[in-house]
Amino acid sequence: MTTPSAPIVMQKRSDFLAANKGLRVARPGFVLLARPNEVEGDTMRYGITITKKVGNAVVRNRMKRRFRELLRAELPQLGLPGHDHVLIGRDGGIERDFTKLRDELRAALTRAAEGKGDPPRRGKPRGRKPRGRK
Repeated sequence: MTTPSAPIVMQKRSDFLAANKGLRVARPGFVLLARPNEVEGDTMRYGITITKKVGNAVVRNRMKRRFRELLRAELPQLGLPGHDHVLIGRDGGIERDFTKLRDELRAALTRAAEGKGDPPRRGKPRGRKPRGRK
């Protein structure tokens, strides 16, 4: 049996934007995005993004370290071959127990492998606000 290769880190913004158009699986600590990549073979890539809404730099860096360790441990076994995986940190992710995060990541990867994503979010309508009658 061959051992799965280590996933590659995504670095280009365009790769993150492309992953946003793929499958989305939300969990309390993070949101997982998965999308087929254009890299030859069954190469898996991963990326981590955490907005400033989550906390200061110390909190965001700690969260990135935790996510990085989770992805390194779980992606080779449960990741989707030939896909990009992006974890978007959520506000409550830093307080969550590491074992809970690992279980949530396993569940999210299993759900993504089955092709079961969350329905698309309905955001605020863009454009001009409608004016009321006078």
